[in-house]
Amino acid sequence: MSYILDTVKQEQPEGCVFCRMVEESVDAKNLILIRGKHSFVVMNLFPYNSGHLMVIPKRHTGDFGSLSPAEHVEMAELVEISRKALAECFTPHGYNIGMNIGRAAGAGILDHLHYHVVPRWNGDSNFMSAVGETKVLSESLPESYARLKKAIDRLSS
Repeated sequence: MSYILDTVKQEQPEGCVFCRMVEESVDAKNLILIRGKHSFVVMNLFPYNSGHLMVIPKRHTGDFGSLSPAEHVEMAELVEISRKALAECFTPHGYNIGMNIGRAAGAGILDHLHYHVVPRWNGDSNFMSAVGETKVLSESLPESYARLKKAIDRLSS
């Protein structure tokens, strides 16, 4: 809770949060787990579930059709590395993997595409955040980051 409250209190800078993250070199602060040539993996600052990751192209685009074949391939590879790391660190029963493109589809950041990789468990809170305005996280983001970083570094080498 202190992490969430501290984050909410921070003044939000102008521009694209994803572009700003990739330009900075403070990966642990930004929760970036791995950088590829065309894309990167980051923990969701406001996760749907513990371990909620996002795979994001480095290039700023909201148009799925504009992604190059190399961007598509690398993003798919990073989705799979993310899934394997989540399997190792969180032992989920399943995953939600996909994009929300456009406001009507639930996109919170409209102009910069990103895949969500969300671990799921039988009997988890499911839509608790949507109907109960509550999020259930079993550990802090910094604790999850440390475990996932070790797994992703090993899986990607």
